[in-house]
Amino acid sequence: MSRKETLSNLFLQKREAPAPSKNLDTDRVRTGAIGAMGASLKELAESAKHASDLQKQLEDADAILEIDPGLVDPSRIADRISIDVDPAFNGLVESIRESGQQVPVLLRPHPDNATRFQIAYGRRRLRAAQALGIKVRAIVRKLTDDELIVAQGRENLDRQDLSFIEKAFFAKNLEDEGVERAVVISALGMDKSDVSRLISIARKVPLNLIRIIGSAPKAGRKRWMELLEQLDDEKKLEAAESLLNNDDVKSLDSDQRFAKLMSALRKHDSDSKNTETDIENGSAAKAWRSKDNSVSLSMNQKPRMVAIKLEEKNAKPFSDWLTTRLDRLYDEFEQSMNKETGD
Repeated sequence: MSRKETLSNLFLQKREAPAPSKNLDTDRVRTGAIGAMGASLKELAESAKHASDLQKQLEDADAILEIDPGLVDPSRIADRISIDVDPAFNGLVESIRESGQQVPVLLRPHPDNATRFQIAYGRRRLRAAQALGIKVRAIVRKLTDDELIVAQGRENLDRQDLSFIEKAFFAKNLEDEGVERAVVISALGMDKSDVSRLISIARKVPLNLIRIIGSAPKAGRKRWMELLEQLDDEKKLEAAESLLNNDDVKSLDSDQRFAKLMSALRKHDSDSKNTETDIENGSAAKAWRSKDNSVSLSMNQKPRMVAIKLEEKNAKPFSDWLTTRLDRLYDEFEQSMNKETGD
């Protein structure tokens, strides 16, 4: 080997590449596993956040659910008058049967039972679904007691769905439950003095009558005040109870029942005035009414004249029946007179 080659080999000798590490593949595998685990954890976190966001969106969007009516309890404060006869309810049932429930009810999770719900509004729709054996379409929203009350009142006000007397009883029921007056005012959208008047009127209406009359949507404050004035008279109150328990009257809708009652009470006033006049003129008045209230008879008597008046549903058929029996009735009358005189 020449001297030149020796020097070249000394200074320019290439260093051999180090032998590959035995741990290199292991390190690569370990790094890959950690990376995959990190990605999985990131995906899980993102999925959880997405689920949380979705849940919040559903709550904010008031998603409509289908709930078994048997799982729904009433609100502790009724906003509607519970009546013994409700012909309009059958119409609601048929409407839902044919077209489905168009407007959902509002529920909240029951504050005392996690497996149940409590209704804020839509009680008649809930009853209709129960009658049909179907689930009720509902919005479920977390509400405090005060929020529930305000939601009850506001929904009905927005739909102009509460009559004057229903507002009055709703206000009374809220006060009876110890609800703060500010909440009552907010629920009804009225000022303090109007709410006070409502409560005062509701406390004067006999509950047994209101359960038969119902909501009477067309009757406002003035007409209810007139009714209360009429019912201050004990005899008129008894007449009102008798009239409203008539099956024919019960078959009428609520506004018709109210109108029928007012008409009867006004007539009672007129008859009383006529009676007073008759007494002053030396005449007397007598009256009779059938047990089912289908016929009423009044007689204004004077020495040589008696005016007989038949009224109500069966007045004409009863008068026809009576006319065919007048001869026999008069014969009975004569016989009774003979017995009294001894002839």
